[in-house]
Amino acid sequence: MLPLATWPLAERRGIVGVMTDIDDTLTTEGAITADALQALADLKAAGLAVIAITGRSTGWSEPFAQAWPLDTLIAENGAVALTRPATPGGPLHKTYLQDAATRSANFTRMQHIAQRVLREVPGAHLAEDSWGRETDMAIDHSEFHHLGEAAVAQAVAIMRAEGMQATVSSIHINGWFGTHNKLEGARWAVQSRFGRKLDAELAHWVYVGDSTNDQLMFQTFPNAVGVANIRRFERALQHRPRYIAPSERGAGFAEVARAVLSAF
Repeated sequence: MLPLATWPLAERRGIVGVMTDIDDTLTTEGAITADALQALADLKAAGLAVIAITGRSTGWSEPFAQAWPLDTLIAENGAVALTRPATPGGPLHKTYLQDAATRSANFTRMQHIAQRVLREVPGAHLAEDSWGRETDMAIDHSEFHHLGEAAVAQAVAIMRAEGMQATVSSIHINGWFGTHNKLEGARWAVQSRFGRKLDAELAHWVYVGDSTNDQLMFQTFPNAVGVANIRRFERALQHRPRYIAPSERGAGFAEVARAVLSAF
């Protein structure tokens, strides 16, 4: 991972949008900081697209999709799109990758698998935002409850044995049915919001993240940046971001935004 200061000016000048994880990338100790929120606003004011992509639940994400200066928030690892209304104060536009029947069938299956994880993994607890989950399940490993590496691996193994996709974020173990992921959610967001193909312009987007569930994005985006707390997961990363910010969490995101905006 190269220092953020080495990011070439010519590459930064071509940026048209910023995509970012939320937990421990935009947020610090569970809340967005003033500098990170201002960074989002500054990016939007400069005419750049801003998309957040998170494993957090739809219910948890809705107020932030409404309040933060974002074009779209993709929740539940690519399954749900929350788009800001054209008129301030209007209702969010919520769309799903899966149809209602598929979501309902998958939801029932996931409840049984969640109970299996809780029975078989010592110390396992459902994520506190589980009340708002519509298309996936999440086990807390670092937000309010701690699970060691062996327990995390056991929970992931159970989910995958049940036919689920499973990833580990900085706070949760997420599992879901379907082929979607953060990258598919990003493609969907760019197509639905702007009518463009993300793959045709990957070099003109930045992705900012902090953990192992951002690896596909780090692998795909030439201009991927990790906030400094990604060092926590460095040994587990098969794909690292090209650059790393000097600071952790929201302060690190604000540094990335300044690096982008300073090129204009």
